[in-house]
Amino acid sequence: MRLVIQRVRQATVRVAEQTIAQIGPGLLILVGIGRQDDVAQAELLADKCVNLRIFADEAGKLNRSLLGSGGEILAVSQFTLYGNCRRGRRPNFTGAAAAELARPLFEHFVRALRAAGAPVQTGAFGQTMQVSLLNDGPVTLLLDSAELQRRKGQATIS
Repeated sequence: MRLVIQRVRQATVRVAEQTIAQIGPGLLILVGIGRQDDVAQAELLADKCVNLRIFADEAGKLNRSLLGSGGEILAVSQFTLYGNCRRGRRPNFTGAAAAELARPLFEHFVRALRAAGAPVQTGAFGQTMQVSLLNDGPVTLLLDSAELQRRKGQATIS
């Protein structure tokens, strides 16, 4: 799974000119699901998201997590995070999971966020959406479950 995490003051998703989700301060998480992804990766990344210390404390240091800050999450499925632009001018998306795999994994990711105590809203899976945000900081992070697992494996070996 690949995530683009943006700390926001607010974020909104619209589909067909209708607002379907809206949050105040918190995280906008764009979620890409790859063909090799599984439930364990969804749970790992959900835990990482709610516990990342990227919100300011009283001293202005990035020392609070989403849970500690009282923020919300807007999770939006985005298969284009698996776009491969290495050859030619048109990205290919063969690394992205088919909807039959991606939808249940996205839903599991959202359930794991909620189980951790985060208030979560979502975009509309498989729909064309307009996503608006007011980035706070800006703070934008990239998480890739494959990279996290490689580093975890290296930590246990050394």
